[in-house]
Parts: sequence; structure tokens; C-alpha cells
Amino acid sequence: MAQDEKKPTAAEKGKGKAEDVSMSNGEKDAHADTKDPKEADAKTDAPAEEELSEEDQHLKSELEMLVERLKENDTSLYKPAIDAIKNFIKTSTSSMTAVPKPLKFLRPHYDELAALYDKWSAGSDRDSLADMLSVLGMTYGDEEKLETLKYRLLSKSDDLGSWGHEYIRHLALEIGQEYQNRLNDEREVGDLTELALALVPYFLKHNAEADAVDLLSELEMIEEIPRFLDENTFSRVCLYMVSMVNLLTYPDDVAFLKTAHEIYVKYNKLAQAMVLAIRLNDEELIRQDLDSTDDMALKKQLAFLIARQRIYIEVPSETKDEQEIAECLGNTQLPNHFKTLAKELNILEPKTPEDIYKAHLETGRGITAAADSAKHNMATAFLNGFVNAGFGKDKLMLVEENEQPWVWKTRDDGMMSTTASLGMLMQWDVEGSLDVIDRFQQLEEEPIKAGALLAYGIVNSGVRMEGDPVMSLLTDDDVLQNGKPSMRLAAIMGLGLSYAGSNREDLLDYLLPIVEDSTLDMQLSAMAAVSLGMVFVGSSNHQVAEAIATQLMDEDRQRQLKDKWARFMALGLALLYFGKQEEVDVILDILKAIDHPMAMPTATLASVCAWAGTGAVLKLQELLHVCNDHIEEKEETTGEQLVQSYAVLGLSLIAMGEDVGQDMVLRQFGHLMHYGEANIRKAVPLAMGLISPSNPQMKIYDTLSRYSHDNDNDVAINAIFAMGLVGAGTNNARLAQLLRQLANYYHRDQNSLCMVRIAQGLVHMGKGTMSLNPFHTDRQVLSRVAAAGLLTVLVSLIDSKQFILADAHYLLYFLVTAMYPRFLITLDEDLKPMTVNVRVGQAVDVVGAAGRPRTITGWQTQSTPVLLAHGERAELEDEEYLCLSSTLEGLVILRKNPEWESTK
Repeated sequence: MAQDEKKPTAAEKGKGKAEDVSMSNGEKDAHADTKDPKEADAKTDAPAEEELSEEDQHLKSELEMLVERLKENDTSLYKPAIDAIKNFIKTSTSSMTAVPKPLKFLRPHYDELAALYDKWSAGSDRDSLADMLSVLGMTYGDEEKLETLKYRLLSKSDDLGSWGHEYIRHLALEIGQEYQNRLNDEREVGDLTELALALVPYFLKHNAEADAVDLLSELEMIEEIPRFLDENTFSRVCLYMVSMVNLLTYPDDVAFLKTAHEIYVKYNKLAQAMVLAIRLNDEELIRQDLDSTDDMALKKQLAFLIARQRIYIEVPSETKDEQEIAECLGNTQLPNHFKTLAKELNILEPKTPEDIYKAHLETGRGITAAADSAKHNMATAFLNGFVNAGFGKDKLMLVEENEQPWVWKTRDDGMMSTTASLGMLMQWDVEGSLDVIDRFQQLEEEPIKAGALLAYGIVNSGVRMEGDPVMSLLTDDDVLQNGKPSMRLAAIMGLGLSYAGSNREDLLDYLLPIVEDSTLDMQLSAMAAVSLGMVFVGSSNHQVAEAIATQLMDEDRQRQLKDKWARFMALGLALLYFGKQEEVDVILDILKAIDHPMAMPTATLASVCAWAGTGAVLKLQELLHVCNDHIEEKEETTGEQLVQSYAVLGLSLIAMGEDVGQDMVLRQFGHLMHYGEANIRKAVPLAMGLISPSNPQMKIYDTLSRYSHDNDNDVAINAIFAMGLVGAGTNNARLAQLLRQLANYYHRDQNSLCMVRIAQGLVHMGKGTMSLNPFHTDRQVLSRVAAAGLLTVLVSLIDSKQFILADAHYLLYFLVTAMYPRFLITLDEDLKPMTVNVRVGQAVDVVGAAGRPRTITGWQTQSTPVLLAHGERAELEDEEYLCLSSTLEGLVILRKNPEWESTK
């Protein structure tokens, strides 16, 4: 209905014209009396009335004669007179901007005709007059009185469509207005809903699907639309409904998704239905869709969609087909597909850090100052891990037995992160990595053993193996319960990464006791809380929520809540409500009752997580108000500062799913950088990175480049990381150059240089084949696991010198949950790779467009496998194969089209 409110209808435009006409017919003379006599004299020569052509004069006379007949007492004249007037109206022709002439000439008689209706006794003549008045009222009635609707309700008709599209649209607009009026006055709306349902078939028949959806949406009865659809209209209706979801508030957005899901299932479009079931995060619905088909190839495709979102579903694996479906759900073939892509692109050869640094391009002072520091070597290990991620080969860690691995060039905690980079290098390849990591697990050094445990968790992230070897390795009592603190920490974090999004109840037995043990160091309990938040992300698991909330209320614990690690306890709680919208209110009420500085930041985090990706404007306004508060220095507390920092991140987290919201928020960031406090300013670059991960828009990275030279070193360091996040996995040449210049600029500053190296590793992640963007499947679905991992890293970077640049650099590995190849690989029904030609181009929004428009523009034809950049879409070159997925992205199964005839 929004369209009707914004744009005047043709009828409304016509109303204005008709008023102009009436002014010329005598009203102007009345106005002339009040003006200057000289002007009046000057106009005496002008014609008093508009000159009509002979044809128009004849029409006018005819209509006036028919109106006179209606005023007579002879009732036998009424029906033919009304029928004649209706016929004149229906058969008149006019331009889009002009009012049809019969309506123009009938205007002066509208009030007389309305009075006649009140005078006549009930009957078919009176109904027919109401039918005609409803149409006349469209142009001449009082807008507030809603005359068109008034007379339409007084005259039932089965043939509303005969009055034309403009009339139907105007009637729909008035129905929406009257519906709101009656709701406000608590009056009955049954007759309105009945009339609205009568208009829907007309809209659908005349390619106005958007109007049908808008009308039912306005009347809060969108669930009625499926019964009006057929094979030709359902896809356009669903496309429009799904595109509207980002603009709706809760619970309307859920109702729209459920209705669209029901329509897709009815028309056997299970891949599209599955995407919506995943968006609803309804495990029962997902399982139902998976079980609703016996087509094994389609079932495998649905399993790929579920696995992409990291949803954990158990299926029997007795037959060969069932085993293949379990493999698809477990992502176990992902490393092989990724290497197929690497082979095709000829990038199997490992890259060295030197290939990225390009020190020969840097001017004299270069790297030498930091060349051999342990911190720089650890940063190099991160860079190496990101660049060669998933390839299973590098030149620093996976070396021959007679060579020394890079880990010996680092110290203490650096050894842990360096060893953990093995998990990145062998990403997803659980089977092939166990022996390699085990060699490091056998060494005596405690940080190396801890790093090996973390590597197990990283390599298993997003993959589910039969037998689950990583589970037994990480939950071993000698490690998890009785190990040294660093070993326990690595095992806890490893479990969080490995089983993120799995909702596995058995992990509660291992991790909950660590959260609840107030004798433990806050670091261990907080990391256990984050891991539980990752495992049960978006599930609002009451056991975990209760355990963490109890810790926040516990008096013994409250002394520990001043610890820097307490924020991760809060984050663990917030992640449970990821995307749950209003369900978070329960926990917010509990937090209001807690009298502790950590209660407010926890509430802010929980709130932004609950509305993540929804684009909710009211929430964005709330967060901007939070950022507006000025914290007096004497009142300054870590808690209050964190509230504002989280609010800044929350702006991005909420707006990231909707383009208009993104642009608005980016403008706000500029204001926050100018006028915000230090705690706000250092969060802004991180938020800019979060709103556009793996999507290097020049307006964003140029701004970040400016911030990377900021006087406040915290702002500069975060801007450097955000540059890496924005360009992650893109090999963006401009960003790579800017980062090389920063390495030169900060060559004496250990912390800044360390962050530059990490950012360089991100830009070249997977040698330019991966993405950190949490949106997938044509940007329709927000991966809760990926967004939760990104948020965890950014929360630690709010105080980067206390965490990432101190001794908690391993927190960067939470990025693993968001890493995924940005490929399109086509498979046959037996899951063997096959090569077909596809067109790859910029995605075009075709929602509501007429006909069958192209969905991409500026395409190039390539043969699979191919890389897809942010905002790109692929389509098959011809119809030789049918695609079983709803979009050409990730792993796609193709089936031979039985109707295809080769033209060769």
C-alpha cells in the first residue's frame, strides 16, 4: 500500500485537473470580484466558459439529460438511465493524466446523485446507483469520507474489474485506511476483509501481484493469499513477499516467511522452501522439508543448503544414498571441492609471507626493525595461516621432518597461536589433519600442546565426521578438567569453534560446570560461556541462559566481573538470542534487576544480537541515542564505555542486511567520528568493517585508510583491522597497496605493524578464494554462526591492546566460523564435479519488474568451477541442465533436462 500513499493515483491527479476545470467554469468569475477592477476589466474579453467541441457538448448534454431522468418520479426510467451513464463511463477513453470526460461532466451533479441515493427506497436501482456513485466518488468525494468505499460496501458487485485498474487500486487504498480507522475505534472489520479478498484475484490476473500482497499485508491477513495463486503467479508473489521481509516488523516478517514457505512447498519448489525454513531457523520445518522428497539428488542439494548454514541434523546412514546425504550434511567433501577449485585456478602452490609483504617494493627503512621479533613472527604465522587456509600446504609450518617449523621462532602464547594456524592451513580436512596436528600434540612445550588442541577445533569447524574424533580429543579429562590453564582454554575454545551452531546437548555436561565454577579464573569461565553461546547460537537455550545470568547475579562472581574477560561472559549470553527479536525481552528484564556495571553492556549486546540483520529502524534510533549520551569523567566506568562501544557495533549488526539502512548508518559513522567520545571513535572503524565484510567498497576503505593514520592509536589499529575485514579474501589490489604503505609507515610501532600483517593476511585469505560475509544464498540468509564469530572478534578488538595485541591473539580464530569459499561448483547427481558454462555478472533486483527481466547484467561467460565476487550472480548459459538449487552459488547439483534438444 505504500506505493499508493507516496504516488498520487491517476484519479487523484485527475481530481486536481477537474478542480481546475471547475474554476474555469464560473468560479473564476466569483474570485474576480475580489481583485483589482483594472484586472477585471482586462479580462472581460476572455471567454466566460471553457469552449467545448461539438462532440463534447453533445456528451455533456446527454449526461445532464440522464441525470434529470434520475430526478423524475417515473422509476421505470432509472435503470436505463443508470445503465447508460455507466456505459458512458466504461467506454470513455482519455490520456493517463486527464480525467475521463463523463466523470468531468458529472462532477457538478455528484451531491445531487448522493442525495437521490438517500431518498430512493431499497432495491436493485438503488444498488446500481451506489455502484455508480462509488466510481464517481473516486475522483470527487471528500478524501476523509472515503466515498468510494462507502458506496461500494452499500452495493455488492461481482464484476468490480469492469471499472478498471485505477478504480480497484483506489478502492484498495481506501480499504487500508478504513481498516486502520476501525481498528483504532475497535469496530468490526469483517465486511472490509471480505471486500479485500474479492479484489485479490483481479490484481493477480492483471500482473499486479505487489498490490495484492500489499492489500492483504495492510489487513494483516497475508496467510489468505495461497488460495488465490496458480502455477503462473506464485513465483512472482513469493519473490515480492520475501523481498518485503526486511522492511517488516516482528511478527509480520515471520508470517510472510511462513506463508511464502507454504506456497513453495505446495508448488514443489523445495529448494526455495528450504531457504525460507533456514531463515526462520525452525529445525522442525527444515527436517520436514528434507524428509518430504524421495528424489535423492534433490535431497542432497537440500542437505548442502542446510550444511552451508551449519545446522546440525541427524539422519540415518544405513544405505549408500543415506550415507551420501549424511556426508552432504556434514560438509566432509568440502576440502576436496575446494582443492578442485584451486587446481582449476592454478593456485595450489603455497604462498610465502614474502610474496604478500613485497618488501622489495617498500622504501629503505622497510621491515628490518621488526624482522625477527617474536611478536612479528607470530603475526607472520597468522598471515601465513589466512593466506594458505584450506590448501593443506605452506612453507612455514607443514615442512619436511628435517626442517624446523615456524613455531620455534615464536615465544610463549605466540607458540599457541602459531601451532593453531595448522587448523587454518588444513581447514575442513579433518581426516588428513589429525596425524599432522598430533605430531605437535606430542611435543613437551605446553603452549604448543594447547595450540594443537585449538587446531583440532579449527579444522573441524563446520564439518561433521562419522565417529567424531575431535570430540573425544577435546573432552579428554586430562585436558578439559585437569589440564593446565592454557590447555583447558584451548580445548574450551576448540569445542566452541568445532560445534558452533550444532545445539549439541552433550556439550552442556562439559562446559556448563566451567561457567558455574566461581573458584575458576574469569578467563576460563568466560571462554566457556562464549563457546556455549557459539554452540547454541540463536537457540535461546534456557539452561545456558540461566547459568550465565546466575553468574552475573552471584555476589561472589560480581567482584570478578570487573575483570576484562567479563565481557565475554556477557557475549555468551547475547549469542543465545541471536536473531530471536522480541524473545530477548525476558533476559533484558532480568538484567534490569542486576545492580552491577556489567548489566547494561550485557543488555545492549543481547539486544543488538536479537535484532541482528533485521534492519529494524527503531532499534537503530535507540542505539544512536545511547551514543549521544555524554559520559562525565568522574562517572566514567568500563561498563558505561562498553555500552556505547557495543551500540556502535550494534548499528552495523542490525543494518547489515539491508542496503538503504547500510548507507544511512555509514553516514552516521562520520558524525560519530567527529563528535563521539574516544570509546565511540575506536569502535567506529570496527563497525564499518562489520557492515561490509569481504565487500571492498571504495567509500568505506578510503575512509578507513584515513582513520588508520589517526592520532588515537586505538582508532588507527582498529581501522587497519577493518581494512583487512572489508577486503577479506578478495585480493583487492588497492587495499593491498594501502596496507603495504601502512607497514612502511608503522615500521617502528610493534602493535600497529602486527595488525597490518594480520590485515594483509585477511585480504589475501585463501589466496583470494574465500569470503567472511555472513550472508549467503544470494544474500538471502544470514549465517548466525558466521556473524557470531565476527562479533566475538570485534568485541575483543574494542580494547585490542588488552586482548589481540596482548596475549589473547588466539581470539582471531573465531573468524574461522565465517570463512567459506566464494565458489560455484557444479556437480552431477552422483556428486562428481562437472564443467558447464555459466554467465557471471552483477545481480539485478527484479522484484516487481514486468515480464521476465534478466537477473544479471554485464556478464561474462565462464566454465565452472568459478569464483563469485560480492554482489555477483551466476546463471546457466543454456537449458541443457536443470539446477536443483534455488541459486547458483556454492555446491550446486545439476540434472540433465529431458526436454533439451541440442542445436548443434
